[in-house]
Amino acid sequence: MHEGVDYMVPAGTPVYASAGGVVVFAGLHPQYGNMVEIDHGNQIITRYAHASMLLVKVGEVVRRGHEIARVGSTGRSTGNHLHFEVRYRGTAQNPVRFLEKAAS
Repeated sequence: MHEGVDYMVPAGTPVYASAGGVVVFAGLHPQYGNMVEIDHGNQIITRYAHASMLLVKVGEVVRRGHEIARVGSTGRSTGNHLHFEVRYRGTAQNPVRFLEKAAS
């Protein structure tokens, strides 16, 4: 099962935090390559993977719309894209559902 949504965009495209929170991981992951994880509270974490460049550090507080990375093709990737995940209590959720709520 693919646990997130992939957005095919050019390398270097800015990646923005989908909601405010605290960066709990910003580094190299064996599968996800350069990845940022943000803890939004209430046991919700978002992941932004395969970045070419990370612009935040662990412990940094970010707001919705804060630029956190740049799109790339690191880790187990076949081309430039952003892999976006939402996890609730450690289990992958449908990220589209969360993005629709954030947009309304």
